Amino acid sequence: MSVIIVENVSKKYVIDHKKGKGSNTLRDLLAENVRQFFGDKEKKNATQEEFWALRDVNFEIEQGDRIGIVGHNGAGKSTLLKVLSKIIEPTSGSVRIRGRVASLLEVGAGFHPELTGRENIYLNGALIGMSRSEIRAQFDAIVQFAGIEKFLDTPVKRYSSGMYVRLGFAISSHLNAEIMILDEVLAVGDAEFQRKSLAKMRENADSGRTILFVSHNLTAVQAFCNKTLYFEKGRLIEQGETNQIITSYLSKISQYRPLRQWDTPEEAPGNDLVRVKHIELIPDYQEELTHIDVRTPMRFRFEFWNRMDRANLNLSMHLNSLTGECIFNVGSRSQPYGKGLIVGECQIPGYFLNDGSYTISIMIVKDTVTPLFTLEEGITFEVKDYHEGILVDGKWPGYLRPQFPFTMGMVEPST
Repeated sequence: MSVIIVENVSKKYVIDHKKGKGSNTLRDLLAENVRQFFGDKEKKNATQEEFWALRDVNFEIEQGDRIGIVGHNGAGKSTLLKVLSKIIEPTSGSVRIRGRVASLLEVGAGFHPELTGRENIYLNGALIGMSRSEIRAQFDAIVQFAGIEKFLDTPVKRYSSGMYVRLGFAISSHLNAEIMILDEVLAVGDAEFQRKSLAKMRENADSGRTILFVSHNLTAVQAFCNKTLYFEKGRLIEQGETNQIITSYLSKISQYRPLRQWDTPEEAPGNDLVRVKHIELIPDYQEELTHIDVRTPMRFRFEFWNRMDRANLNLSMHLNSLTGECIFNVGSRSQPYGKGLIVGECQIPGYFLNDGSYTISIMIVKDTVTPLFTLEEGITFEVKDYHEGILVDGKWPGYLRPQFPFTMGMVEPST
């Protein structure tokens, strides 16, 4: 059953531009009103620009769906959530929602700063249509989850941003709204709060609640959401299964960069001790292909200048997903080197990485414990899928795709 239906929704803002310098002082505003009264002589110096925050957006959300919403800043994600929360009206199109909605769109949204934490819990519950007895039944759980027992009767204007978000999330997740709308709720707060929040979101989803979750933390989106919407410049570009959409999103924003080289130490990244000369990913393409797939063996080659007379050095290679997780870290053996150019190579076998987008970072280390220089995301590359005749519904899970020896047989046939 669809609980949210969005049809041809667009939202337009009109931005005024005036030539020359201006200000918003009372004197300037009075002067502008007088000019408008006598014919607006500066009208010819004013221009207006239409900005479409959303354009022709269509989708449906089923009950119990956990929907991630991803895209660059300015893509229209927060505007969409405000439309769904009925904070703003769309310029055109329609939104149909079945059920009560609890929203947490920004720090302090929905709070009255002069009211205490206790009073704001009841206020927020009332805003989404809950009775006082319904709120009272969840009150202790909200306070305990937010961890604000000592400040319950303190005006929330004195709360830190972290306390604001903890209380806001606790209210949204414990009050009995059928739909939760969350915008970057994990951007503020420590690791323990983020862990608790994700666990509570899963608990709410398991009970049948529908959740919309905007976040730049793609790891959290992948871990929690079963479907994802990808927005770009106000338009819904893709929608579907989360891993598929995030892979598509990352492939669009990443730059395929298998080689980087610097000709002289002066222009190369590094410092007075070491500087990087060359890093390169060299695929051993299979069957005359021109792209890397899960079967492709690769060599990672590196060169760097050592500017120290004598030092025990090794290079550590970090292979990461584009969402930031370290897939593995492998290092060369530490050896003594004098001044000069040091070269090396690392083999990455085929049938090891799953399809997806990856980066390689390097760290040059002294005496196995002292990092001298780190080059983040030096190499960016993509691995394509290859199923070899195996029928797979959706993306193969995980970052690795190894082919280990695997035996299976019948010990004793049944009669």
